[in-house]
Formats: sequence, structure tokens, C-alpha cells
Amino acid sequence: MSQHTQALTEFLASLHYEQLPEAVISRTEDLFLDWLGSALASQGSHPIPLFERYAAMMGPVSGPATILVSGKTSSAYFAALVNGASSHLVEQDDLHNSSVLHPATVVFPAVLAAAQDLGKSGRELIVAAVAGYEAGIRIGEFLGRSHYRIFHTTATVGTLAAAVGVGKLMDFNQEQFTHLLGTAGTQAAGLWEFLRDAADSKQLHTAKAAADGLLAAYLTAEGLSGAKNILEGEQGMAAGMSSDANPACLSDSLGSRWALIETSFKFHASCRHTHPAADALLEVMQRENLRAEDIARVITRVHQGAIDVLGRVQVPQTVHQAKFSMGTVLGLIAVYGKAGLPEFHQHALTDPRIGAFRDKVSMVLDEHVDGAYPQRWLGRVEVTTVQGRTVSGSIDEPKGDPGNTLSRAELEDKFRRLLAFSGACSDEQATGLVELVWHLRHLDNLDVLTRTAAPAGTAS
Repeated sequence: MSQHTQALTEFLASLHYEQLPEAVISRTEDLFLDWLGSALASQGSHPIPLFERYAAMMGPVSGPATILVSGKTSSAYFAALVNGASSHLVEQDDLHNSSVLHPATVVFPAVLAAAQDLGKSGRELIVAAVAGYEAGIRIGEFLGRSHYRIFHTTATVGTLAAAVGVGKLMDFNQEQFTHLLGTAGTQAAGLWEFLRDAADSKQLHTAKAAADGLLAAYLTAEGLSGAKNILEGEQGMAAGMSSDANPACLSDSLGSRWALIETSFKFHASCRHTHPAADALLEVMQRENLRAEDIARVITRVHQGAIDVLGRVQVPQTVHQAKFSMGTVLGLIAVYGKAGLPEFHQHALTDPRIGAFRDKVSMVLDEHVDGAYPQRWLGRVEVTTVQGRTVSGSIDEPKGDPGNTLSRAELEDKFRRLLAFSGACSDEQATGLVELVWHLRHLDNLDVLTRTAAPAGTAS
């Protein structure tokens, strides 16, 4: 085992609640509410019922952990599976920039399910989530940009992040964390090819990452051994999944740099790679008093990662695929001034103005933008009007980034909009959930939270 992996496992084993700054505890509550809204917003939307039916077929009739979209209970494994799938569907869950990891959608399903199973408190859940975020983000940074080109980092690294969170709930020592990483890492998978076909794999990615991370922890607790150098070994993750891995990232400022608070919230309901350009276009349209019909062409100056992910979608065939189409997202911004869930579901595929605007949009690799990525996600657009005038838009911190973050009032508003979109909860339930999450650190039993979220007529 290398010194960097050793330092990471030592940190995870020794982490305790009293070490956490107030800003970290508070931000974990923020991130949990944001995740909960994303999970509940997918109620009834394809393909989530498929995951629910699979859990019903293969899992127990009832259990200690709650499937959020239905209010039914199951084993921790199947609750993590369905909740992992559901929280990534509407593309509103969080993202950490430099690791290009969506931590919430893999960490929280695993730790909530395990916490319910093990009878843990909100305070213990917070510590577990912090451990999952801190480890997952650093492993994502370690694997580098080359990994993300082929592999969906949230699927691969997410398996390890989820495992670490559950391992922390189980109070693993350093040796157990070492075995845990080995068992989680050997399961890590998730390829971007699905984007070409508008396939449903992205939800499977997060479902399996959360569930397999939990599986790794439970098996480790039973004594299953794992590879001791799964990250940096000769036949480990970096060897097979990266060409620019940087081992120093694994131990970067452990205990002083809290990577969790660097996580961004999503403002638009689309792939995060579209957000910088969307904000830049919105800025220039407001500044120049432009309407969609005034615009002849938009050139977005982007990083290579945006081209790798968004360049696969030409004409979107599904709402979910539309969220990975730069032209579609910018079309919604131009025509409706926003790219939220209602705009995607009501207009993205059917409004001819959106299709016409999509054809005006192109992506060009920009060396400055690419050089800043992934630490910074810069937005740069060049807009040519129908009169032939060219104007530029520039955003250095998209809405939701740490330097341009969402306040608790904005997070509450987003949460209520997400629940209203799916009809998953009443206004009264939404209010109750917000209050509970803002006091997550004080909850002795997490079942009160899942009971509050349950649809009418179900029992948790």
C-alpha cells in the first residue's frame, strides 16, 4: 500500500464528529436536502419504476430501510439501489468540480439505508457522509481527466465513496478501510457509451454504485478481504482506468481541506457541462436586451470534457438525452429564460423554436477554458445577432458554484419546486422535511424523516 492510500485510510478511520467544523456540518445538511429533493422529484418517471419492480421481485417484502419514491421498505441493499437510481434522474443533484463527481447521489442513498438498518443517528450519518465525500472527491481527482473521458466517474469512484460512507457508520479501523477500498474498487464500473443511444444506464450507474458500495462494507464487516493497493497497484484502478493519475491527490490536505464544502449545487436541470455556457448566454442576452429570434449563431467556448460528453448528442430523442444537448439547453435559456424541469418536460422535444435554436449552437475547444478545467468551469459564449453584430458573454462561476452558491432559502425553494414537479409530497410534508433536515444533526432516529417523506397511504 502506498503512503497516499495509507494516509487516506488513516484519516477515515480516525475521523469523528468533533473534528468537523460547523461549516462542514451545516453544508452536509444543505447537501442532504438537495439530494432528497432530487430523489423525490423522480417519483413515477421512467426508468425508476423498473428499479422499484426489480427490488420488489428480488428483495424482501419489507425491511428496515425506506425506498423514498414509494415509501415502501426493503433491505438496506435494495433501498440504496432504488434511491441511488432515483436521485440522479432529474439532473439536479450536486457536483464537485475538480473531481467531476456527483457525490450525493451515491453517498447519501448508501449511508441513509445503512443508517436505518443499523439504527444510527443523524449525527452519525453526517460523519459517514463527510467521509464518503472526502474520500470520493480525492479518488476522483486522483484518477484525473483521462478517466472521465471513458468512465462515468460517479459510477466508478462513486462505488468507493458509498462504501467509505457505510464503512464509517460501521466504525471501521484502518485495516478494514483498506480491504473496503479493495472490494469496492474491484466492482467499479460505468461507461459513457449510453449517451449515444439515449439509454437508461446513467440511473443504473448510480444505483449500482450506492448498492455495491454498501455491499462492499457489509462484506468487509463479515471479514471479506480486498486488494490492499486497489487504487495505485500495478493492476489497480489507475492502471486500468487512467493515464494521468496523480497519487498525491489521495492525501491532499486531509483534515484541513474539507472538499465537501467545495461541492456545487445545480441550478439548471441539465448536465453540469452545459451550465457555464447557459449562464453566459443568459448574461449576454440580459445585458444586450436580446430575444431568441434576435440571435443567428452562438459559439460556446468549452473545455474538452464538455465536448466528450455533450458532443455525443446530436438530436435528442428523450428528455434525459436533451439534458446532454448543449443546443437544447441554450435553446430553453434563450426562449424561456430558464432550463428547469418543467421547461425540459414541456418544451425540449416539442417546441420547434428549441430545435431551431439548437441548430444555431456549436461548441469550440478553448485553451483557456480547458486549462482552467476541472478546478474551474468557465462560461464563454460568442453571440452573433441577425443584424451581424457579435457580442460576448463571460461567467467565471456558474450559479451554484461555491463562490456563487445557493443560500438555504434558495435551496428550500429548489426543494419545493422539485417536490411540486413530481407531486411526491404535499406542501405540509415539504415544510416538515425542510425542518427535519435543518436539524439533521439532532435526529436520534432517521425513520422520522423517511416517514415524513412517504406518499399518502404508505407505511415506512
